[in-house]
Amino acid sequence: MQPLHILLLILGYFLVLILISYFTNKGGSNADFFKAGKQSPWYLVAFGMIGASLSGVTFISVPGWVEASKFSYFQVVLGYTVGYAVIGTVLLPLYYRLNLTSIYTYLEGRFGNASYKTGASFFLLSRVVGASFRLYLVAVVLQSLIFDQMNIPFWVTVTITILLIWLYTFKSGIKTIVWTDTLQTLFMLIAVGVSVYYVSTDLGLSGSSLFNFIADSDMSQIFFFDDWKSVDHFVKQFISGAFIAIVMTGLDQDMMQKNLTCRNLKDAQKNMFWFTIVLTIVNFVFLVLGLLLTVYAAQNGIDAHKDQLYPTLAMQNEFGFGVAILFILGLIAAAYSSADSALTALTTSFSIDILGIEKKYDEAKQVRVRKMIHILVSLLLILVIIIFKYVIADASVIAKLFVFAGYTYGPLLGLYAYGLFTKWNVKDKLVPVVAILTPFLGYAISALSAAYLNFEFGFFILILNGALTFFGLILIRTQKN
Repeated sequence: MQPLHILLLILGYFLVLILISYFTNKGGSNADFFKAGKQSPWYLVAFGMIGASLSGVTFISVPGWVEASKFSYFQVVLGYTVGYAVIGTVLLPLYYRLNLTSIYTYLEGRFGNASYKTGASFFLLSRVVGASFRLYLVAVVLQSLIFDQMNIPFWVTVTITILLIWLYTFKSGIKTIVWTDTLQTLFMLIAVGVSVYYVSTDLGLSGSSLFNFIADSDMSQIFFFDDWKSVDHFVKQFISGAFIAIVMTGLDQDMMQKNLTCRNLKDAQKNMFWFTIVLTIVNFVFLVLGLLLTVYAAQNGIDAHKDQLYPTLAMQNEFGFGVAILFILGLIAAAYSSADSALTALTTSFSIDILGIEKKYDEAKQVRVRKMIHILVSLLLILVIIIFKYVIADASVIAKLFVFAGYTYGPLLGLYAYGLFTKWNVKDKLVPVVAILTPFLGYAISALSAAYLNFEFGFFILILNGALTFFGLILIRTQKN
């Protein structure tokens, strides 16, 4: 595909999103922006959440990860199912009972204002970096496919990407996103499905022969029990997956904001149930695609690995023009479906949790402040993505994302676990100290463990940091509530 063709495709896709935004943003009130008036159909929320959960990281990194890690990632995915069950049975009832807009206001009622601000701040840090990771990956691919050939610098690529997202979310936020994410998830799933079909056809595989090929491949190994010190060991991966799901969905304003737009708790729980089933299947399909692409590249002498595997094969017209078009559509959908909701959630959290606009201003001024914050968050994402350009090496982005999440979501995990499963209060003013010290202590323990015990925490670092926060809160506990 020529750069001009790709650019026209992006433009057409963006115009569709603008059209959806036009029909969903009639009001533009804060109630629409933050909670969509609590009128979202649960099935749309569930379907749209799949795209937001997968993002460009899964779309590109998971297939590229198979060559080095086989299907070990599916151990994490199986752990997700346990985490989502906890969200549906423990966290969602809590959030609906308290009628929350920001989920971090729970911490204010449980512990106090310092704990509340600490939880919200760790989310903001986590989501800014996480969203930037995801967008960085997509921006790099678009840069190599289009903008390098047009001599357009990387910072312009990033700015244009964020600007397009800002344009269709600035008025009605989550109300628009519930619908746009549904469309974007559909494009992502069509892209991966068609890619699997064409790659398997080129390899001479179909029907039962495809299933047998996957089952017989060394790369399709899912379960790893041999070396308990390895990052791929089943127990580490499965338990980490459960906790990753809890913190990156259940304790994440971005993901929970969609759930809180459902009409009632029952609808939100149905959303989580079906979301869990479909997401598990889709992740497995991405791993199958990675196996097929890796085999195809090896058989045809194509030097493409890790995050470059899928983009390279799709855009070299190895499987035809149609696959290239669907890859671009899937890539754009992956970028927008994760970034638009992150932008809205960051705006929501900063407006409500940090600035407290619902308590300070009337409705008209709340809207003005919220729109200003929306612009500032957009500029922040642009800056962080550009910084990533100079600090990220060649390792798979998804691995970096999950390890980083272990340090930023760990304190949130500890805070919520302490609040839900103990009756103790805490010295509220000391909570920020515990939360800030925890990641440094966790990193030191992880580094010493790898150096002297040859034990790698991997994604398990999330649980370590959560436990350290929990025990730190015990040290500063006060009387029972």
